Amino acid sequence: MKCFSTSTNIQATPETIWDILVDGTKWVQWNTTIVKVEGKIALGETVTVYTKIDPERAFSVKVSEIVPHQRMVWTGRMPLGLFKGERTYSLSKQLNGSVEFSMKEIFSGLMAPLISKSIPDLQPSFDEFAAALKRKAEETA
Repeated sequence: MKCFSTSTNIQATPETIWDILVDGTKWVQWNTTIVKVEGKIALGETVTVYTKIDPERAFSVKVSEIVPHQRMVWTGRMPLGLFKGERTYSLSKQLNGSVEFSMKEIFSGLMAPLISKSIPDLQPSFDEFAAALKRKAEETA
């Protein structure tokens, strides 16, 4: 099982951060790792993301869970449980008033060992996503 994760503390409200996260049309304005986002980020919707890692390749995922201002899960899968990618975005209010943002993606399934070999190292883009979200949210707050 392959996994990537990142986290950062943001000096902004969960509502401010959430509003930025669910507005995919504006991701390219603040996130240097994204080329384009198509689709509405809403429960049950399909979102297609184009990244700078491989701009010619699109990643289509379904928004499978939303708990406003707290958690959002995107899932991409192959039939029969052969391969699944699940990305979780989480916001957790801290005692000092900041919000811990975390993002984690886990790849699993019968074909995960084989397919995972072709997945590029996503860690730098995960770290940049978190840093860019922090900058945007703190500018907005």
